[in-house]
Amino acid sequence: MSTPVLKQALRKIRWRILPFVALMFAMAIIDRSNIGFAKHAFQADTGLSNAAFALGAGIFFIGYAVFEVPSNLMLHKIGARVWLSRIMVTWGLVSAAMMFAHDETSFYILRFLLGVAEAGLSPGVVLYLTYWFPQNQRGSAYGIYYFGVPLSLMIGGPVSGWLLESSQFGLTGWQWMFVTEGLAASVIGVVAFFYLNDRPRDAKWLNIEEKAAIEQALDAEQRQKANQGPSSWRAALINPAVLYFTLIYFTIQVSVYGVLFYLPTRIAELLGTGIGLHVGALTSIPWMATVCMLYAVTRHADRKGQQTRYAAWMLALAALGMVGSTLSASLPLVILAFCLAASGFITVQPLFWTLPTRLLSGAAAASGIAVIGALGNLGGFLAPTVKTFVEQHFDNPHAGMYFLAGTALLGALMLLRSSRASSGPAPQGVPAPSR
Repeated sequence: MSTPVLKQALRKIRWRILPFVALMFAMAIIDRSNIGFAKHAFQADTGLSNAAFALGAGIFFIGYAVFEVPSNLMLHKIGARVWLSRIMVTWGLVSAAMMFAHDETSFYILRFLLGVAEAGLSPGVVLYLTYWFPQNQRGSAYGIYYFGVPLSLMIGGPVSGWLLESSQFGLTGWQWMFVTEGLAASVIGVVAFFYLNDRPRDAKWLNIEEKAAIEQALDAEQRQKANQGPSSWRAALINPAVLYFTLIYFTIQVSVYGVLFYLPTRIAELLGTGIGLHVGALTSIPWMATVCMLYAVTRHADRKGQQTRYAAWMLALAALGMVGSTLSASLPLVILAFCLAASGFITVQPLFWTLPTRLLSGAAAASGIAVIGALGNLGGFLAPTVKTFVEQHFDNPHAGMYFLAGTALLGALMLLRSSRASSGPAPQGVPAPSR
């Protein structure tokens, strides 16, 4: 696993593939989260209530969840190049069509269709990178892929704020924002068709020795997986370890989208202003901190072979940051708390994905990863709605954030439990990943 030829091949793969899939993920996050920036202007023009907006923001994940498994199986069958390109082109067009949302019904339909169109992107890339990177390189590889999240929000926040303050061709600011960012995703999808390769053997930019080295390393890993994980896509759907990972991922997504939808509004409240370029610029600060944390922690966890333990620490850090964001009315302290929360809930994710990919291979990997992504992402559907309900029930504007932080802490404890399982007899249904 450490021959000079293999190292050279992995360097080429990192520079060729990872920046591009990070760009794809960045566009996905921009098109998911721009609804949070458009919230006030969109509601003012359409008359949507807070409850209707929360439902529409979350209904994206219903479409995403329903089509996640079929999408990943299609990627495994026909190849990542065609399928990832298709995902980007269609979701970009649907995102641009959000300019036509004018009432609750059209808002719900377009948000659902956006989830359908984007279904399979992230689990598809998670699966795709298993075709290129051995297990002991995967944490840092996923880490670079997840650069797309902080970079999108660091750059996308100011850009979305600027577009909201603009208007072109008779469109309002929020309409212009959806059109511009949606069509940009479709253009990148077209480029993906010509840029990506399905497998190392298809890459003209690798020489024969490099292809042989990476294929040999990956084939040895696949043979080992075949002896310890589910053997078919159907078996993966009901595998206890897959279901356990799904519960953990659910808690992660609750924390992710609770903060994504809350951050711009919270900063605007403290500034006493609407969401525009100034607020967008301030929201970029936590994502700058996240880039540094993501790079350092994923590489260190790979070197130590302790992805599970580091993942638990990062999710606990996210919970701490979420609670801290409610304890002060000082803008610098609130931004610092969001730096902790964002760094934690983003960094935990590439570390988390090293765990199911250690167990799954082939069609079982396609379906298992998709199940984890599909059901786990329902946390994103529930987070804004539950947050609003808890705040109303307890008549406390911070109660919802406390609930989301508690859910993240539960996920950290579940990760620690799976880590301890590798030190002794594994509890029933709990995998024994690396510590």
